[in-house]
Amino acid sequence: MWGWIRRASVRKAGRVLPALMLCPSLALAASLEIAPPDEALSFARYAGPDGPRVMVVTAYADEAVQGVDLSGAGQGLDDPLALFHALGYAGVREQLTEAARPVSVPAEALLLPLRLGTRHIAAGTNYPAHADESQVEDGPFLFPKLVAPTPPRSEVAVADRLLDYEVELCFVSLADIQPGQLPQGWGLILCNDFTDRASLLRHINPADVTSGEGFTTGKSFPGALPVGDLFVIPQEPRGFAAALNLRLHRGDELRQQSAVNRALWDIDEIMRQAWARAGWRWEYDATQVGLLAEDGRLPARSLVLSGTPDGTIFAGISNGQKLRGLLRWLAGGWGRPLTSRVIETYIDDARRDGPFLRAGERVSIRVARMGSIVTHVVP
Repeated sequence: MWGWIRRASVRKAGRVLPALMLCPSLALAASLEIAPPDEALSFARYAGPDGPRVMVVTAYADEAVQGVDLSGAGQGLDDPLALFHALGYAGVREQLTEAARPVSVPAEALLLPLRLGTRHIAAGTNYPAHADESQVEDGPFLFPKLVAPTPPRSEVAVADRLLDYEVELCFVSLADIQPGQLPQGWGLILCNDFTDRASLLRHINPADVTSGEGFTTGKSFPGALPVGDLFVIPQEPRGFAAALNLRLHRGDELRQQSAVNRALWDIDEIMRQAWARAGWRWEYDATQVGLLAEDGRLPARSLVLSGTPDGTIFAGISNGQKLRGLLRWLAGGWGRPLTSRVIETYIDDARRDGPFLRAGERVSIRVARMGSIVTHVVP
């Protein structure tokens, strides 16, 4: 029953890497590698006088992106995926050669890089080290995340949540994907899969964590899915993704770092597992929800969250908390399951001790070839 709960006393030494604790002004001012256009197209959007404009990014330095404005090349299209479909890979590169309109935009002024849906597929415990720290032995697993993505410079509210972060590489469906298909083309974008650990724990099934029960509830609230400032379409998305290295800072501290190729399921396996779960349903907000559209498709502009490395704030429920939960149950709490008493003991301790995110903090993600996310935590 308790195999999924990790003892707090065995939190990894080195989770915070002091040698890599960087002043945020230094960390964020450094240059960021951008893939050459013959390997990947890197899009961003910024506000123009008549609405959003699309640019292909060619450089990212001193907290500004430089590139070529292509809004005019696509008959006024203000969305990079629509522009990509209108011109094709070769057409976009041709426009770059012609240097249509060079621009430089502060990174903090970049908009949501493309229009995205609100129904997404998420993979849990897809990185072995994260599965180990969570003591989930039968993963990975999938669940729906149902929330509108927010811009790369945005806020997330603590409210009464135990707010946790999760850096993830997200795959973006470029067109509707029919049941059973494994498309060659994908877009890529960074995501922060914010989680309310209190809500998740209260709705989880401790006897079967890999059912994904409770994860949709704990991860689908306003502001819970900020995305990166770049939308990248690689020529070879699988190899491109595997070479990336994810990094997340909490304030000045590097808290998560991992190569993407350490994931257990790649995008093809995640989709195979999604098709196998086409008939599954999860309870969310008093309704039953699935991973896919009603007709079984994965719609264009959906995100597939491919999992997070180790280093999240949640470090498991200690033996002491289990014991105190048991004593509460024995003292007259029989009307509720023992697991519920233990979980409430953990939540009470976490609210008092304060390991989770608090108002005034900043969480930043910065990944070479993929851009950045900076999220400010508010009350």
